[in-house]
Amino acid sequence: MSALAFTIVALLLSGPVPALLAKATWPLRAPRAAIVLWQSIALAAVLSAFSAGLAIASRLFVPGADGRPTATFTSEIDVLGWPLWTAYVVVFALTLLIGARLISSVLGVAIATRRRRAHHRMVVDLVGAHDSRRADSGLRILGVAQPLAYCLPGVRSRVVVSQGALKALSDSEIGAILEHERAHLRARHDLVLEMFTAVHAAFPRWVRSASALDAVRLLIELLADDAAVRAEGPTPLARALVACASGRAPRGALAAGGPTTVVRVRRLAGRPNSRILAACAYAAAAAVLGIPTVAVAVPWLTELHRLFTA
Repeated sequence: MSALAFTIVALLLSGPVPALLAKATWPLRAPRAAIVLWQSIALAAVLSAFSAGLAIASRLFVPGADGRPTATFTSEIDVLGWPLWTAYVVVFALTLLIGARLISSVLGVAIATRRRRAHHRMVVDLVGAHDSRRADSGLRILGVAQPLAYCLPGVRSRVVVSQGALKALSDSEIGAILEHERAHLRARHDLVLEMFTAVHAAFPRWVRSASALDAVRLLIELLADDAAVRAEGPTPLARALVACASGRAPRGALAAGGPTTVVRVRRLAGRPNSRILAACAYAAAAAVLGIPTVAVAVPWLTELHRLFTA
């Protein structure tokens, strides 16, 4: 039953639960807490999948009094029966697959993203210009007529704006858009996106949902918007977002504009962030992550205690 329960929880946390949470509107008023909740759901889904694998392994390889397996991989067929044994093997194999895909996804996303950023950073440094009026050594200006602003995170980060943006925006609007991009760099929002991208790729397509990845993309933009509002106010930021809405950044970069601009501009004119919603989201995140963590830790701690006290 524990294996079945963990499997169901993993499936729910990787598909239906993200789909439902993505439709909620309250995260717009508690973006930081909502990101923590999304992270807890993703980690809990992975832990639940591994917990199902551990529970199944304990049934396929029955331990004796000394803790060593007393059965082979196929000897439990007579005890469990073919249908249940086959189901256990399939889920166990799926767990191993998810673990292998998660490791490969983390490495693949990290390597590919950093390679793209390094290449684009080199291009920006070659063709971009410095702004002598600003002391920001990481700022590059591209000779592009379209209003555009984005950042390239990393050890040698860059904030990139176009000539079109500098001409179309006022000083306060430029300050807001630059603070938006610097907020991304300070908080390393790119690492949050990398984690969700890796988890999304690790689960099979018929299980996973793209809702988590899309929702987190929006939430990190809201966090950067909040930083810009604190620096310059909501009106300059809203005007800057509208001006840069059609600008597209390269893969691996974080752009100020994009398809979420309308939602973000409406939010600037709406109700402020709610501490009550944030507190509830943090509590939900602790509960979601705590249950599978305890379920994984307790059996291991019990087994270690039994072995050391035997």
